[in-house]
Amino acid sequence: MGKTQLRKMSHEEIVGRQVGLLGAKKLPFCVVLNSIRSLHNVGSIFRTADGAGVEKIWLCGATGYPPQGGIAKTALGAEDHVAWEYHEDILTVVRTLKAQGYQIVLLEQMQGSVPHDQFVPKPPVCLVIGNEITGITDALLSLSDAAIEINMAGIKNSLNVAVAFGIAAYQLRMEILAQKQVRY
Repeated sequence: MGKTQLRKMSHEEIVGRQVGLLGAKKLPFCVVLNSIRSLHNVGSIFRTADGAGVEKIWLCGATGYPPQGGIAKTALGAEDHVAWEYHEDILTVVRTLKAQGYQIVLLEQMQGSVPHDQFVPKPPVCLVIGNEITGITDALLSLSDAAIEINMAGIKNSLNVAVAFGIAAYQLRMEILAQKQVRY
């Protein structure tokens, strides 16, 4: 068996490949943002959610929403391709999703949380991302089914919220796809 030739793809080739994926089925996986203050973080989360196949983003509380300028700068158009909705009250959104059968999973360092790479989701899944400083609202604890965290090896105890979302989103994507044994 010969060595595969590596070749950098042109921008047009990459765009063409992605255009073929437009309309592809989204994962049974949504995200709720709990008062994310940085518009750049919100935009980055949109872009990552698009890449991970997230079906919808719920923007709650003080979280900014399109067309606010900082979002578009980092989302690079993903805000036009990922379904989203703004609601002031996160508790109403989470209660509704829970009633629809979503497993409510918090991305938070807390007693009882499990490492993100050991968690086995039960789709459909709703991943709740907390505020950059204060994290998840305490009122969400009674509505949650699980909490996951990203183990840290350095002296810092957390990652940027958009980076943490990216790690968790792709891990959940892998687990959901493995369970369904199909590719979205």
